[in-house]
Amino acid sequence: MRPTSRARRAATHDGPVDLRSDTVTKPTKQMRAAMAAAEVGDDVLDRDPTMRELEERVAGLLGAADALWTPSGSMGNLIALMSHIRRGDTFLAPTGSHVLDAELGTAAWLAGGMPKPLSHDAGPGKVSPDAVRRAAGSTGPYYTLRATLLCLENTHNAAGGTVTAPEEHAAVAAAARRAKLKVHLDGARLWHAAVALGVPPAALTVGADTVQVCLSKGLGAPVGSVVAGSVEFVEEARRLRKMLGGGVRQGGVLAAAGLVALDRIDRLAEDHARARTLAGGLQERGWRASTPETNIVLVAVADLDGSLRRFEEAGVRVSTMSGQVRLMTHADLTDADITVALDRIGPIVPPPRTNGGPADRSGGGRAPARPAAR
Repeated sequence: MRPTSRARRAATHDGPVDLRSDTVTKPTKQMRAAMAAAEVGDDVLDRDPTMRELEERVAGLLGAADALWTPSGSMGNLIALMSHIRRGDTFLAPTGSHVLDAELGTAAWLAGGMPKPLSHDAGPGKVSPDAVRRAAGSTGPYYTLRATLLCLENTHNAAGGTVTAPEEHAAVAAAARRAKLKVHLDGARLWHAAVALGVPPAALTVGADTVQVCLSKGLGAPVGSVVAGSVEFVEEARRLRKMLGGGVRQGGVLAAAGLVALDRIDRLAEDHARARTLAGGLQERGWRASTPETNIVLVAVADLDGSLRRFEEAGVRVSTMSGQVRLMTHADLTDADITVALDRIGPIVPPPRTNGGPADRSGGGRAPARPAAR
């Protein structure tokens, strides 16, 4: 079978292979066409029809009563926290959660909550029902912190895109509710978890009061997330979104791309397969790469800065996460791109240099002898 023209170009191009994130994708032709043709209105005044269609569709996928589009996942999470937390309350979240480490402290700064990280006692990215019960504590003197919210994350980004199964999520959510905690699920990559497990997204939201899902991570939309919950929550969330500067006018132009993105959920299996191929190829070359559950590959290295320079010089763009190198597969990659990336990265211990110089054995020095990518 002859490779497509795109695959042939990928196999021979001189440009970098971009594995930094699944947010680097470009909108598809279908998305651009849908954006150009979108029926629009003023969403701040009397709702935008295309945006409303997107919100209702996402609510149905998540098993929620209603939903609200937001410009970003961070804003969606913040709106949920502002709705659930009173100033001076504490909230629980697994260590390394996005709401703890990657949202500029807005959970404390704007929502007014004191974060309480929970160790991953049930596996990478996961907490047990017992841990939630212990952390929730009991009523104390008036000056003690009150735990009022549990934030979960599925998939857990910093743990390497690990997946929480429906029964695991439901058990933790039930423990939180028994402890009189609200539950917010940061499901920025919930679509990935659903595809990896072969279940509908709503199977992963049981017991959650609110859920945030992203349309630009993996699904390829240029902008946007959706936060879902009860009708009452969404009514308040719309006010909070405006407070945070997230009100939009003709939002249907952006929502139209989100509707197309939702038709691409099943193709995430391709990203997962390519991530496994990438991880396997790195392991064969001596790199300490994790075996991914979804589309995130973490590589433990002795010299992080040196390894980043090596990858960059080899023409492979990567990022960092949890003190490791992070590589992410996405919709704009082909099988040929993965092959090119592996060839460029090479073995962790490069062969001896032809000029007699010492071989780099740190896994963090310069790339094997080859011209730098342009």
